[in-house]
Amino acid sequence: MEFLTDPTRVLFFTGKGGVGKTSVACATAVKLADTGKRVLLISTDPASNLDEVLGVKLGNAPTAVPGVPNLKAMNIDPEASAKAYRESMVAPYRGVLPAAAVASMEEQFSGSCTLEIAAFDEFARLLGGTASTNDFDHVLFDTAPTGHTLRLLSLPSAWDGFLAANTTGTSCLGPLAGLQAQQQLYADTVKALGDPTMTTLVLVARPEVSALREAERTAGELSSLGVRNQHLVINGVFHAVDKLDPVARAMEQRADAALSQMPTGLVHLPRTTIPLAPHGLVGIEAIRAMGSKSQASLQVSLTESAPDVAALGVLIDDLARNGHGVILTMGKGGVGKTTVAAAVAVALADRGFPVQLSTTDPAAHVAATLHGEVPNLSVSRIDPRAETAAYAAEVMATAGKDLDPQGKAMLEEDLRSPCTEEIAVFRAFASAVAKGEGGFVVLDTAPTGHTVLLLDSALAYHREVTRQASGMPEAVEHLLPRLRDAEFTRVLIVTLPEATPVHEAAKLQADLSRAGITPFAWVINQCLTPLAVTDTVLVSRRGHEARYVREVLTEHAARTALVPWQIEPPIGPDRLRELTTVDQIHALVPGAR
Repeated sequence: MEFLTDPTRVLFFTGKGGVGKTSVACATAVKLADTGKRVLLISTDPASNLDEVLGVKLGNAPTAVPGVPNLKAMNIDPEASAKAYRESMVAPYRGVLPAAAVASMEEQFSGSCTLEIAAFDEFARLLGGTASTNDFDHVLFDTAPTGHTLRLLSLPSAWDGFLAANTTGTSCLGPLAGLQAQQQLYADTVKALGDPTMTTLVLVARPEVSALREAERTAGELSSLGVRNQHLVINGVFHAVDKLDPVARAMEQRADAALSQMPTGLVHLPRTTIPLAPHGLVGIEAIRAMGSKSQASLQVSLTESAPDVAALGVLIDDLARNGHGVILTMGKGGVGKTTVAAAVAVALADRGFPVQLSTTDPAAHVAATLHGEVPNLSVSRIDPRAETAAYAAEVMATAGKDLDPQGKAMLEEDLRSPCTEEIAVFRAFASAVAKGEGGFVVLDTAPTGHTVLLLDSALAYHREVTRQASGMPEAVEHLLPRLRDAEFTRVLIVTLPEATPVHEAAKLQADLSRAGITPFAWVINQCLTPLAVTDTVLVSRRGHEARYVREVLTEHAARTALVPWQIEPPIGPDRLRELTTVDQIHALVPGAR
């Protein structure tokens, strides 16, 4: 790893779910500790799997890692901090404001923005409050603060009285309202992040187009905020060992194609390439070997047989049973939501149902996936930028019209937050969902459980205050009951057979449950499990998948479907139809269900 030649004291690791961010952070920590450096590795990820990777139970205090002298690790739970903070802000209003108003406040403090601020609070204490880390030569964080958080905390007006007066109901400003006492510590922390002699930002990506684009976006956003000492790690680059294995050849060609189209924003960055591991990166031995020649000799035990899982096509009959409704594909970026949504939409259209595939992805992506016309199937697009711009203009014209320049600057920044886009897109979904009364609507990006509750509590507060809902659009009025109706709305959670995507999907399911939405099924995408591979690396990885497929079956999903990794990219109606062929898995592996 080239960034270890002359490492800075602080290293931040960032990347989308499933790219191997935690594995790279752990490997870096072990390598530094093996040179005699005193290292502290910290995760503030609510779904952290540091314990699993390092083989030690971790808490909120530095804990020695067995087998690695000089290395200590810890998990900080920002959700616990956010919960305590939320209660401190809401408690004074219990029994004073109407119950609906209190519920609206609680939900405002339950979202991703509150979690961002709570996580940054922990970053600041460990990075800016040096007394807690003085005993270490290097401090590594396996989750980095977002550009939105840094922008928000860098604005002086974030600390003025405007916060207390904000009433937009969809704001990231609320979570900041009680943190004025931390202003100097946060300012020092933001400054430290931009100091290239102190901090390195390690961008982790897979050799996949979507992961590289996400890394480019993050690199540009943080660079514009002064965090410019960046290093790119391309993790999981596959080189076929058995050139006669068609799956291995196809996988190598796709990685080569993605890397040959490296986004321009990443080309100039120093780079480290790590080969695809033939095993699960769990345990000190596996982590220590990561990226080295000895990695190839570590093979996973294949004593656990692959679980028996149905193909995606088995779900189509039940999805089609009512003849209409809404189907939502949900999951983290890069798991294949658009592909699964398009495959389901084509299958339903082939049965003669009118189907609308609605997406927030760029239209070119959907067009490239369909790559042709399908009878009974139409495609529409919800443009997040356009919806957010319209919503932001509406808020500025109402809540922002009487603010001073500082207040307006703060509100404008707030309206660039993830919360704002969630609400704006959510409103657009209302119209799309309403069309499910006359046919099928398949949405490949859906609102989170937090957004559902946020809008629900805001509408309840509106009714409490106005005692009428005559100004509410009909589509919005009926949206929440429709989403919570398991016969009308079917949620498909899409994941990959790997630790981070599965654990993040489980967290998504809990979030949906909190909002009164029960997923219909899980879809485990891009599986090697049913494939007759011969390449030694892929055989080993296929064995590793079994534990995560079994975890989904036994711990998370009421029903599960599996989509094999495709030798030919699933582009075009015919290739998409192959994903929903009922006997696809049986054809690949004799004896499979």
